[in-house]
Amino acid sequence: MPLSSTISGANRPDGEFLIPLIDAIPKIKGKVGAPIFRPESVVADKAYTWTSNIVALGIRGIEAWLPERGTDEDRHLGIFRWVVERTIAWLHQFRRLRVRYERRADIHQAFLSLACEIICHRYLKASL
Repeated sequence: MPLSSTISGANRPDGEFLIPLIDAIPKIKGKVGAPIFRPESVVADKAYTWTSNIVALGIRGIEAWLPERGTDEDRHLGIFRWVVERTIAWLHQFRRLRVRYERRADIHQAFLSLACEIICHRYLKASL
């Protein structure tokens, strides 16, 4: 599945960016039939557990694997979330993304998109 990324201020809640990121995933072409453009399921932490997010994912036909708010139970989602943590660690290997040097948001987004493309290329190259 291709990466989708966005930047935001540090004082904005993470949960409000889930649906725009899902909608920003490009169509995957190459196989016979209709192109795939939505994931089958989404795994996230408690910051994304909003009722509006769960309803919006259900409307899109996406299964939401989100922990319940107000409980310590995480439904053992850590076995899937390590992929996200690994990808964030890979993004921090790029110095310009580890510390934000750019004042303009469009330039920082360009570096973030370029880093995501490099990560996908390296991952696909290693899997062949």
